[in-house]
Amino acid sequence: MCKGVLINLNKMERYARQYVFSKIGKKGQQRLLDSKVTIIGMGALGTVAANNMCRAGIGFIRLVDRDYVEITNLQRQILFCEEDALQQLPKATAAYNHLSAVNSEITIEPIVTDVSAGNIESLIQDSNVVIDATDNLEIRMLINEACHKNGIPWVHGGAIGSMGTTFNVLPNPDSACLACYMTDINANTPDTCSTFGVINPATSIVASLQTTEAIKILLNAPDFQNKEIRKELLMMDFWESTFTKIEIFKGEDCPVCVQKKYTRLNSGVGTHTAKICSTSSIQVTPSTQQKNVDFAALAENLEKIGTVKHNAYTLTFVDSKYEIVLFQDGRAMIKNAIDENNAKTIYNEYIGL
Repeated sequence: MCKGVLINLNKMERYARQYVFSKIGKKGQQRLLDSKVTIIGMGALGTVAANNMCRAGIGFIRLVDRDYVEITNLQRQILFCEEDALQQLPKATAAYNHLSAVNSEITIEPIVTDVSAGNIESLIQDSNVVIDATDNLEIRMLINEACHKNGIPWVHGGAIGSMGTTFNVLPNPDSACLACYMTDINANTPDTCSTFGVINPATSIVASLQTTEAIKILLNAPDFQNKEIRKELLMMDFWESTFTKIEIFKGEDCPVCVQKKYTRLNSGVGTHTAKICSTSSIQVTPSTQQKNVDFAALAENLEKIGTVKHNAYTLTFVDSKYEIVLFQDGRAMIKNAIDENNAKTIYNEYIGL
């Protein structure tokens, strides 16, 4: 892998081909260097978004993801390589390793954690814009509530098959939020990328459109009414080469942007589970997250009943029935569990944190 080196150039020179673009200029480039962006999710959308933001010179980029790299990710998640999958590196860590070698003059903060009601505000509170690169509707709705409460613009994106969508959620009094969008267009679907598939041009294009909008938001803030910032939902089918803009109206009784009822944000933070898109894994997050699990001590016990390996980031346990990947904060990905309740039982039986 390339290693980051200090290049003895004027700091702006790196971005010369960008700031000569009249919509940005040197003042705009400096504004980007002074900006903070949080990207939630380091999968197909997140890796493209992070790569774009890093090379564009966003001064501070926070990378948030709960998962680790697997071989099936490499088809579309552009910051990872086979060695990352072999080592089962956390995605945020692997992305940081790659991007640090691309641009050593900006700050990149990798955070390996599960986004929840208990931590989302601390993850986004200092951000100028948030980019949604998740594959989970509940987390998107949580981002929607947290960003609305804190007055932070965010850019929604999604892709499946050959289709994609993006939508800017802006802190304008008359702007629609994701809860309004979900009322207008039913986005609840049983399809996932594991059952329906996804082509990598779809994720790459959606994320590139997201980052273009994020840059426009950063350059024009706090004027989020600026006509250059897209207000419509953009729906695309890349196989059919169709692009459609749909106006989303603010819901008169929207529980979030009208009534300010942040039900997800105010929910409890107990032990919970979540099925992970594109894998057979179920994530179990304990009610009290750990700081640093003692992998060596745990491995000593688990080696009696199965195969164990661990590094600084994860511990992997395999026996004849299950595979468990444990993170240092106590979260675990459990493969071959029957359902989410069974995943909790397996977690308590094998890990017991």
